[in-house]
Amino acid sequence: MRIFSLLICFLASCAPAQTPDIQPTSTPAILIPTQSISTRSLPPTATSTPVPPTLTATPQPCNPSIADYCITDGHFLFQRPILPPGNTSVDVTYRFASTANGTRDPHRGVEFLNKFGTPVHAAGEGRVVFAGPDDAPVYSPWRNFYGNLVVIEHTDDLYTLYAHLSEITVRQGQQVAIGDPIGAVGQTGVAIGSHLHFEVRRGDVQDYISPQNPELWLVPNPDESGRPLGALQLSIVDSTGQLVNRAEYTLAYVSGQPQTSNGIYYGITYSPELLFSRENAGLNDLSPGTYRLALSYNGHIYERRVEVESGKLTQVIIVVE
Repeated sequence: MRIFSLLICFLASCAPAQTPDIQPTSTPAILIPTQSISTRSLPPTATSTPVPPTLTATPQPCNPSIADYCITDGHFLFQRPILPPGNTSVDVTYRFASTANGTRDPHRGVEFLNKFGTPVHAAGEGRVVFAGPDDAPVYSPWRNFYGNLVVIEHTDDLYTLYAHLSEITVRQGQQVAIGDPIGAVGQTGVAIGSHLHFEVRRGDVQDYISPQNPELWLVPNPDESGRPLGALQLSIVDSTGQLVNRAEYTLAYVSGQPQTSNGIYYGITYSPELLFSRENAGLNDLSPGTYRLALSYNGHIYERRVEVESGKLTQVIIVVE
């Protein structure tokens, strides 16, 4: 019996020691506004027992709710409906959802001020669903509001509208490619002076009260060197996450070469009738660089520095009291 016990003890002492399992670990993720978030694995642990490689976490997108800003690719799906040498810039005095300082109705689109007869082009590939005078109140509550009008259906339930045309060169049901001529600038309907009124709608194209801000869908113009400009989407919300209205903001250029003469942009958030999207302000054709964003709401001032990159969309969310 004593010999049997000694044999068991001897065998136990010669058995290899059990190697503890090493669990994959990672360092805490750090949020960097202009990059995605990732984790790093620890270096392999020296051991005689093979250890499976540590899995790397899937990169997570920047979250503008907790970061000062996030830079994304945006959704610049449409080209400018006016091509050079025409004026390809949006009229900044009557931007989307603005009222021109209370003198006009909330704007459902943007204006491209151009001389009478300037060619108008399809902003994207699609099918013409309407081409002619808007004699019936289909795309607005009033007859002959848009005058000569072209409406193009694109993918993902997106539509573009081209209004106040002097002539129309496409027909209903026609397929068009991006950049195809579809008409010419005019001043039909309720237009004051020759210009193109351009809209982006999603879902029900006949829904007049819920258009999209075209500046957040149009490819930014290039600067003098040919490099694309950038865009900014601003969401100003209360503590419950609801968009607020009538907040005034200033976007001042801090570094780089401003596109405007003084590098300062003044604006007011969307009119209450058009507060249904994720944002309540959107600007295109901003020079890349650093900006100081100042916001006034309910007697409080909020400031933040943000970056705008070439060909990118900067998303900013500010919570106000």
